Amino acid sequence: MKYLSKIMAAAIVTSQISAATIAIIDSGTDMQHEVIAPKAWINQLEIPGNQRDEDRNGYQDDVYGWNFAESNNQVIDYKYLGTLNDDMVKFFELQEKSMRGTITPEELDWMRSIIKNEDFIKRMTVYGNFMHGTHVAGISATKSDDAKILAVKLIPTEVKLPGQEIASLNQDKGIIDFLVKRAIDALAKAQTGTFNEIAYYVSDHGAKVANGSFGTGFPQAKMIVETVMKTVSKKEPNPETVEHYAKYFVNALVDNSQSMLKAAPNTLFVFAAGNDGLNNDEYPTSPTNIQGDNELSVAATIDYSSLAPFSNYGEKMVDVAAPGVGILSSAPGNKYIKVSGTSQAAPYVAGVAGKILDINPSLKPVDVKKIIMETVDTKSFLAGKVKTGGVVNSERAQRAAILSLDISLSKAIASAKEDVADMEVEVREKYRRTPIYIKGSVLPLPSNFVLK
Repeated sequence: MKYLSKIMAAAIVTSQISAATIAIIDSGTDMQHEVIAPKAWINQLEIPGNQRDEDRNGYQDDVYGWNFAESNNQVIDYKYLGTLNDDMVKFFELQEKSMRGTITPEELDWMRSIIKNEDFIKRMTVYGNFMHGTHVAGISATKSDDAKILAVKLIPTEVKLPGQEIASLNQDKGIIDFLVKRAIDALAKAQTGTFNEIAYYVSDHGAKVANGSFGTGFPQAKMIVETVMKTVSKKEPNPETVEHYAKYFVNALVDNSQSMLKAAPNTLFVFAAGNDGLNNDEYPTSPTNIQGDNELSVAATIDYSSLAPFSNYGEKMVDVAAPGVGILSSAPGNKYIKVSGTSQAAPYVAGVAGKILDINPSLKPVDVKKIIMETVDTKSFLAGKVKTGGVVNSERAQRAAILSLDISLSKAIASAKEDVADMEVEVREKYRRTPIYIKGSVLPLPSNFVLK
């Protein structure tokens, strides 16, 4: 395991102590974007471009962060600039309209047609990964005035499912159940081993908040399990068996990832709940189902009026909700686009957490979590859907942070709830129509399925 010496880590933290550092664990971040560049976290101990490791942490020239997907300091691959085209922009725009119930029949027909185009879907998937981290980073950066953005690339831009690594397991002796579980456990440990290394990395670099808009949901787990079972048993598995092992796989991921929180005890991890429209209490999703004092799971809403139709939820496993439909944010190459997903709701909350820590840096992750969860706007449509039954109220959370400088946290929260009203958002009459949602039109959370 690579790690900084305590002296080196302290030096970096001290150099940027005035601002909360938010680690964006994602698919790559354009640190030159005009919104992100002024807030870029910079490793003061590294000399850029000299191919040396001045801070001796094992990550050569990690000036802006580190690319764990390809083991280098290139936190984004600019060769994908130019992938975005007019059809993709149109798709993102119509995606929002479809969920708000304002899409026309002609536009709906166009969407239904375009998602059947394999070339379009392939291009959209690649671009989705390419822009994802930059879009997420822009949301967090704009929610926290003084935030410093640390780039951590976990997901390769073009994701591949594991194949050859599984095939070798077919040589083992024993029953099918043993072989399948062995393969699944190997995949889980490989993936979560990287998670732990990243947790140590962001912790050693002083990140007080880490956003994780990535994950493996139940549908993705089913695809992986089918691949494993076909390789091991040499025949088509039945749906019930696939579902059984899919749950086993995601629970294995969650169990293995639990150590991520212990590796970075001073970091608040904010995870996207998932975009499968499923109940995470019943159909687990990793890593968002990790439970601890320094984690938050976030569902997505349409403004403050309803749960987004694609959003995962869970009264036990999902903590809060935040706006996640039609969110305008940065895209690589100084571009801006509107994107929808729990991937957009999570960095909203991560940015609020950063703002809280800007106001009161002495707060611990559990304190920040308490403020965010106990200052929500309670909504009837979230009853039984998330633990708090509410949407994050940024202004109220900030007020609680200010008051916590002089009084106890509990009193600060109570006073903030009296001082700050619920968020008022005008809902235009045309948005009152029943939302239309094309299943699968929201890109799934990026996932790292590549074994190293």
